[in-house]
Amino acid sequence: MTLNELDKYFRSFLKIENFSNDLAINGIQIENSDPRGKEIKKIAFAVDACEETVEKAACAGADVLFVHHGLFWGHCQAVTGSHYKRVAGFIKNDIALYACHIPLDANEPYGNNYGLADRLGLKNREPFGTWRGMVLGIKGELEKEVFLEDLARMMLEDGQKPLAVLPFGKKMIRTVGVISGGAAEDVEDAVSEGLDAYITGEAGHEIYHFVKESGINFIAGGHYQTETIGVNLIKKKVENELGLETVFIDVPSGL
Repeated sequence: MTLNELDKYFRSFLKIENFSNDLAINGIQIENSDPRGKEIKKIAFAVDACEETVEKAACAGADVLFVHHGLFWGHCQAVTGSHYKRVAGFIKNDIALYACHIPLDANEPYGNNYGLADRLGLKNREPFGTWRGMVLGIKGELEKEVFLEDLARMMLEDGQKPLAVLPFGKKMIRTVGVISGGAAEDVEDAVSEGLDAYITGEAGHEIYHFVKESGINFIAGGHYQTETIGVNLIKKKVENELGLETVFIDVPSGL
């Protein structure tokens, strides 16, 4: 499989063309030396394109690095400083960069938010939350009511801890809204829809009093931790359907 063929494969289910309002450049961001002819044998997956992940991808012998957060966001940027080091790593090691931002957040069933909803076992799912006219998240009902600390435990893998838990809502939780990453402000939608809890990645200082005054439970599971889900679901799909060798490069930011 070549890079161009891999691009067609990803586009067939990630539906990148439906997310034209994304600020990120989705798809191939950096080609390899021969996108039509070089055979792709191994794909690395990571949350972020950075100097460390491309170096580890090179050490792992990867031909492509698939990430959620790429290097190009739809505006001109000089290739200097840190940005130069990142770009240079791909070119020097002949590794292609493939990025998928909002399409990976929203994808059913391989996206960050559907993955979180699956972990929670949400039923009666409906679209929830928009950004720049694009639907991102999911709302639904838990199979049974749970305490807030149990909800936090359900959404994260063993040993992971949420960045923040704001227990200002009902003691027992049944309805939940989910948007991964940096979507703290969308708690306003959860409040307006009368949900018992809202889950995202980050929590800014400015959101604390709104959450408290609105009487809702809020969990910030970590921007990084809530967005390892999608890339790992794509990784498994590639392994099962394409038979290519894969590796997940874990470079947590702690945020």
